[in-house]
Amino acid sequence: MSFDLIVKGGTLPSGESADIAISGERIAAIEPRIEAEAGRMVDASGCLVSPPFVDPHFHMDATLSYGIPRINASGTLLEGIALWGELKPLLTHEAVKARALAYCDWAVSMGLLAIRTHVDVCDDRLLAVEALLEVRREVAPYIDLQLVAFPQDGYFRDPTAKTNTVRALDLGVDVVGGIPHFERTMDDGRRSVTELCEMAAERGLMVDMHCDETDDPLSRHIEQLAYETQRLGLHGRVAGSHLTSMHSMDNYYVSKLLPLIAEAQVAAIPNPLINIMLQGRHDTFPKRRGLTRVKEMLAHGIRVGFGQDCVLDPWYSLGTADMLDVAFMGLHVAQMSHPDEMRRCFDMVTTESAGIMGLDGYGLAIGNKASLVVLDAGNPVEAIRLRADRLWVVAKGKVVAERERRHMALALPGRPASIHRRHETPRSR
Repeated sequence: MSFDLIVKGGTLPSGESADIAISGERIAAIEPRIEAEAGRMVDASGCLVSPPFVDPHFHMDATLSYGIPRINASGTLLEGIALWGELKPLLTHEAVKARALAYCDWAVSMGLLAIRTHVDVCDDRLLAVEALLEVRREVAPYIDLQLVAFPQDGYFRDPTAKTNTVRALDLGVDVVGGIPHFERTMDDGRRSVTELCEMAAERGLMVDMHCDETDDPLSRHIEQLAYETQRLGLHGRVAGSHLTSMHSMDNYYVSKLLPLIAEAQVAAIPNPLINIMLQGRHDTFPKRRGLTRVKEMLAHGIRVGFGQDCVLDPWYSLGTADMLDVAFMGLHVAQMSHPDEMRRCFDMVTTESAGIMGLDGYGLAIGNKASLVVLDAGNPVEAIRLRADRLWVVAKGKVVAERERRHMALALPGRPASIHRRHETPRSR
């Protein structure tokens, strides 16, 4: 028997060692040892072989636009939204597409092969929608790209957002989005949740709403989102992104809210890098952390996936398309320091986020898409600690990125000639 590609000797996230054989775009075999010919062999001995990274929340229409037409001087969410309003009239189809494709190149280099991106529909030209639909087609051989129709300026607040949301969905956008906390009133926010969920139900689509991205503890649109999910039978198809107001809510109300979210099977998508940067800007001290209640959600069985949100745009001045950076920040801010919790953070940028996006054929199993990443780490926790180098990235059966292992040479008397910072850590107890 002959295969197109065999990844040999890698360590799976479960800790097992296995060879992975690939035929065409699918995984053909996973066995402790595969003795067969292949068009190419990848030696992953001593390295972690993982399913690809997944980003369930991003803004690709804005990415890599940092500094155009100016920077966000206050660093606040609201100035970022205002700045995006200044940038929108300057956008061209060609520039949006070029920046998005450049970011997708970054993503491939980091083993990030599935992205859900919100795209602003509060522009009557729908310029960014059309540009990202083209990007989706062009990157389809190596990245699974989902688009969310996102009325950035408010579904009711913006005079044409409702019409444009429908237009975007008719063009082939995948997911219904919203931003209820940015409407003029709390009641408008609740009504937007209802109407947008009804739209998704009628079309058989998923829902992903920016929900309560504020420090205001009275911003409680996630409750309405859970209610509409139950009423319309959208279980497992709905996500609330950010949910930062929950870090400011009183514990009694949260004790009621979390079971409702769990019962409706609404997923949560915190964005640790951006949440910790943007939230709490009006605080002196003590200063709020800016991240929703991740550990408490997990304890209630709520599916949680970490998102990148922004890279070099009006809201965030850093970023490299590295989901291990996201997991690293999330681990710290959520204080998930137990080995099992740290391991869970790795899942939240891989398998859990894939589940939120409803990705078909994702994961290291026979018959699934042959997409994976080989990391210079021994296990998922070490991968987060090191933000490990991606040595090989395989997308749908093809090696699309690779690099040599890097050690740092030392010139110290009596010490090793080089180091790589890998270290065996104890197993969880």
